[in-house]
Amino acid sequence: MGLSEREQQLLDELERGLYATDSGLAHKLGKPGAKSPRRIIAGGSLAVIGLSLLVVAVILQFALFGVAGFLVMLAGLILATSSNPGLESPAKSQPKPQSSRPDRKSFFEDRWDRRQGQ
Repeated sequence: MGLSEREQQLLDELERGLYATDSGLAHKLGKPGAKSPRRIIAGGSLAVIGLSLLVVAVILQFALFGVAGFLVMLAGLILATSSNPGLESPAKSQPKPQSSRPDRKSFFEDRWDRRQGQ
């Protein structure tokens, strides 16, 4: 079911507002394919190899193989689930723009002051 014209306009307006207020978040959410299939397959393969080493270590009762198998499996899982560092957004390196208003108390501090009668 498609969006009506009004819904499409509201969606576009919300999207522009998101890009205006937090471009870093919008940039991250805009890239759904940040993880490459090659990294996932390589990490999964490494995790399976590590698990195999762990099973062999239990069968042979050799603790060093067990530790090595665990470390290889952990490295494979980290590789498969981590994002590609080459695709990090350039917004992290840019300084955040200063707020146009002066330092203001937070919402909760304002409420506390009103309750205390200040």
